[in-house]
Amino acid sequence: MRQILKILLLITMLTPVVGGAQTEIERNRILAEQGNLTAQVALGRMYFEGSGAPQDYAEAVKWFRLAAEQGNADAQYSLGVMYGTGEGVPQNDTNAVKWFRLAAEQGNATAQYNLGFMYGNGRGVPQNDTEAVKWYRLAAEQGNADAQFNLGVMYATGQGVPQNGVMAYVWESLAAAQGHESGRKNRDISV
Repeated sequence: MRQILKILLLITMLTPVVGGAQTEIERNRILAEQGNLTAQVALGRMYFEGSGAPQDYAEAVKWFRLAAEQGNADAQYSLGVMYGTGEGVPQNDTNAVKWFRLAAEQGNATAQYNLGFMYGNGRGVPQNDTEAVKWYRLAAEQGNADAQFNLGVMYATGQGVPQNGVMAYVWESLAAAQGHESGRKNRDISV
């Protein structure tokens, strides 16, 4: 009988308790609280998207900010989005530009595109087509289809660059090749 009890005790110790296994959010929270940047960004995304955690923009901001302040470009970009849309923080284009710029300077193509958009539309910064082109080009050269399309439009209209139909066609064709419908339409019009 004692032998059976020892075996049962051993089995119980080696078998995870139902509901006792850590969930993804619990694992990320433990790592994030220890300063793990990847876990902080993952936790921010989980709360932002409501994926594996209840959607909670304030919590998303908290975790993105911790990683962003340590230089994580993905978290900086995400904070830029949240400031730009007012999700979890008061909408503030100046702060959106700040975070987009930090991520863009590290080579984040989507942040570069968004920074170009902010300059092109005068959101959070004075409107400046030359700066918009600069950031669109950096993102476009990394394959960002939206940036390729916008850069094509800038060439087609002569905004921030000398008007150049060939360059407009090139950039819009690159966007179209990635499935960008407006790029395809614009490209086909200029042929």
